[in-house]
Amino acid sequence: MKRLAVGLSGGVDSSAAALLLLEQGYDVTGVILRLKPGNYADSDIADAQRIADCLGIELKILDRRDYFKKNVIEPFVSEYLAARTPNPCVECNSAVKFGTLLDYALEIGCDGIATGHYAKIEEKDGRFLLKRSESAKDQSYFLYRLSQIQLSRAIFPLEGMQKDEIREKAEKAGLPVARKGDSQEICFVPNDDYIAYLSSLGISSPKGNFIDKDGNVLGEHSGIINYTIGQRKGLGAFGKPMFVTAMNAADNTVTIGENGSQYSIGFVADRTNFISVEALTEPIRANVKIRFKAKEQPALITPNNDGSVTVIFDEPQRSVTPGQSAVFYDGDVVVGGGRIVVALQQ
Repeated sequence: MKRLAVGLSGGVDSSAAALLLLEQGYDVTGVILRLKPGNYADSDIADAQRIADCLGIELKILDRRDYFKKNVIEPFVSEYLAARTPNPCVECNSAVKFGTLLDYALEIGCDGIATGHYAKIEEKDGRFLLKRSESAKDQSYFLYRLSQIQLSRAIFPLEGMQKDEIREKAEKAGLPVARKGDSQEICFVPNDDYIAYLSSLGISSPKGNFIDKDGNVLGEHSGIINYTIGQRKGLGAFGKPMFVTAMNAADNTVTIGENGSQYSIGFVADRTNFISVEALTEPIRANVKIRFKAKEQPALITPNNDGSVTVIFDEPQRSVTPGQSAVFYDGDVVVGGGRIVVALQQ
């Protein structure tokens, strides 16, 4: 691949990626995605234009607000209403950044795309592997949904670099965003306050019952979207520490239990995607990451007839949360992953 569309976000990582590619002799076109509703992206677009001018490359603005709403925001809302805790960045990467952006790049004559993600792609035995970055900011967890076609057309120039090293390089090159702060976790949720964001959409969550594992009513909760698995604070007084262990949107209940009840022996995950293998046809052992900041845990992963998998940990794990992504690793290689739908209790 010689001609690449670089996904510019207006931040330092993507601008440094474009800089590195230019230094390596690639023909680079900058593309910024307009995703947020209204004019919220205008400042980022302005920064991206300043970056493009500094680097001497063309910048194209790709308006995908409707697509983003349908494929990222609406599923995000639906998951919360279904009593699950979603990870919209995973959906955005597969559908938007490596989906519609890649399609557009090919339409304008590019060979592929490059982004400022911290991860590594390696071709081996006819397959494109996704591997953990050596950087402390490794983002391979968020990329497990990528297909072989998407991986074959993508480059991650920042692989192995540390953030301070990238900022220093950007500063030496005179890039105007060298010291710009990192973006927030969920780009379309102001201040990472998802409850306020859902309220701004006119979404409310009715009160319901706190129950124990046997269905006994223990009290009243303030709305199911206000809770997540493993939560302790904000539950009220029960005379002893209590934790959220399950939520049920159908009957609007939040199950709570004493310390220890928030642990699970495993889980079932659907919407699976595998990278290092075409499909999972027999049980395998792998290290499993149940959320981005969680430590990987050894487990047995068994395929089910419906395309889902059942994962059993070597030791019970705390706060296995439906809606979150579980990603499977073999050393530094991403085997694949899926969406947690059911936590399995002891």
